[in-house]
Amino acid sequence: MNYPQIILVLLVTLIHIYIMYLEMVLWSSKKGIKAFGLKSKEFAEETKVLAANQGLYNGFLAAGLIWALISKSSDIALFFFACICIAGIYGAYSTKKIKILYIQTIPALVGILTFLIF
Repeated sequence: MNYPQIILVLLVTLIHIYIMYLEMVLWSSKKGIKAFGLKSKEFAEETKVLAANQGLYNGFLAAGLIWALISKSSDIALFFFACICIAGIYGAYSTKKIKILYIQTIPALVGILTFLIF
């Protein structure tokens, strides 16, 4: 892996670690409610377990990218970038929140392009 690829893998990893933290730890806090546009504190409390499950999946995506860095495997990085792109597209479509495309899909797509170009 070259430096641009490593930087993008690290960036997307950090994004997903932060999303995991928001979903698993801060979901029902003011910051979590604002970040995800939740309708109320009560709703956040009711859905806390579901959000933690989502957070765990985001943690697995980050772990996969860390694995790609440690093993210096472009194939593993491309696989997890593709998973993140698909998850971001589905998330934006299903929630009708275009913000997910900007935060999740576009950085992973840039990562894929970096691996395909360099």
